[in-house]
Amino acid sequence: MANQEIERRRTFAIISHPDAGKTTLTEKFLLFGGQIQVAGAVKNNKIKKTATSDWMDIEKQRGISVSTSVMEFDYTPDGSGIEYKVNILDTPGHQDFAEDTYRTLTAVDSAIIVVDGAKGVETQTRKLMNVCRMRNTPVIIFINKMDREGRDPFDLLDELEKELEIKVRPLSWPINQGAKFKGVYNIYEQKLDLFTPDKQRVTEKVSVEINSAELDNRVGEQDAEKLREDLELVSGVYPDFEVETYRSAEVAPVFFGSALNNFGVQELLNCFVEIAPSPKPTKAEERMVQPDEKKFTGFIFKITANIDPNHRSCIAFCKVCSGKFQRNQPYLHVRQGKTLRFSSPTQFMAQRKSTIDEAWPGDIVGLPDTGGLFKIGDTLTEGEALHFRGLPSFSPELFKYIENDDPMKSKQLQKGIDQLMDEGVAQLFVNQFNNRKIIGTVGQLQFEVIQYRLENEYNAKCRWEPVHLYKACWIESDDDAELENFKKRKYQYMAKDKEGRDVFLADSGYVLSMAQEDFKHIRFHFTSEF
Repeated sequence: MANQEIERRRTFAIISHPDAGKTTLTEKFLLFGGQIQVAGAVKNNKIKKTATSDWMDIEKQRGISVSTSVMEFDYTPDGSGIEYKVNILDTPGHQDFAEDTYRTLTAVDSAIIVVDGAKGVETQTRKLMNVCRMRNTPVIIFINKMDREGRDPFDLLDELEKELEIKVRPLSWPINQGAKFKGVYNIYEQKLDLFTPDKQRVTEKVSVEINSAELDNRVGEQDAEKLREDLELVSGVYPDFEVETYRSAEVAPVFFGSALNNFGVQELLNCFVEIAPSPKPTKAEERMVQPDEKKFTGFIFKITANIDPNHRSCIAFCKVCSGKFQRNQPYLHVRQGKTLRFSSPTQFMAQRKSTIDEAWPGDIVGLPDTGGLFKIGDTLTEGEALHFRGLPSFSPELFKYIENDDPMKSKQLQKGIDQLMDEGVAQLFVNQFNNRKIIGTVGQLQFEVIQYRLENEYNAKCRWEPVHLYKACWIESDDDAELENFKKRKYQYMAKDKEGRDVFLADSGYVLSMAQEDFKHIRFHFTSEF
């Protein structure tokens, strides 16, 4: 039983540069999975429904995703008879929220990279691909927006190979593009399905033989001829597709399509559930954890506050690594050494959630977190002391003092800051010299999100004051006397983070390099995972 359950799980993240179409693609997957009947556009005035996965107010207003949302559905491809369980994580593309996206990549077995057909590979795509390469995550590339005038498909494929440093193999091919875009030929299954475009519903399809005269009638002789030539060229230039090379992250299969008009999405989904890896072993500090072990293990990779505006609650997202998670069973919280029971674990569809009784490896479970039980990176087990590592939190690059704007609401502000920092939106440092709070983030947009959420979710007003800092670095040393001496000399620049660890706030690169030279026995870290 256990092995079947593990085999049918597919957990993946959708990543890309902002506005390449991640959230739209997620919507279409949910549509084919039967979770929603009508897809909402991310930005489209004619369609009043917003996307399901962008549920925060600020996401609906700006038409962007600012936090990772988790969705799951069951999907049976036509004629396969196997019901797959698909877990999607839709990630934000804006680099201000890159941390959220990097953490999400630690919890998935494979990724789909969305590339805009007109713009090609962009900066954020490269960075995310590097993270996938570090973790050896298999990727599938989906080239989106073929219904707009774009570039030649062969040029795009060359660019992908060069920029993302991975071999590619097209598994579907576009018939023309832009206004004349007719559909997508499925190379993987060697068949052609023609759709009528529809932005919100699933339409029926027609199968056409590639070498028949019917193709000429349906798409016109020129396009038919070009398609046959292109396909010969593709099979000549690229080696045959082998699943093993994809799973070992050497080759990336490429699909073409238009997510908004439902072209090429089902081809991608059908091929994906067939070839994507089921949950893989997870590396803990102590040993490798196999997914088919009897005992449950899992780790927390994300915490979200206030999914439901009526209740001030936090939810911790736990990725199940092995065994079977059951409701009301006692599990050990390794960092605190406490035993906990969860009476209402949930599964998600962005904001709607339902209580579950069991979950298998690869699933993502929401655990209610009352009063700061969890931190990002915590491990849960059935008693064994394991530590899953590798959830980085980066050294922030932008700093501001946060000040209370409404003296009557200082308690709400304090609670708001605590919960948002637990979520990992930004990092909080308390300056030891004047006791002022400093918030450090990776991007400018995060300050606006924090201010907006404090006001709307906690009813607390804050204002920002500039502070000139270059970098925050964590310091530790085996030589206590030297550490004390350093703290005395740099008294004005010392701060404590949320865990009470020592942080040195350098106000310029020069000061930092001088400090590193003068104090040889002190270690300076730029991520808090040491």
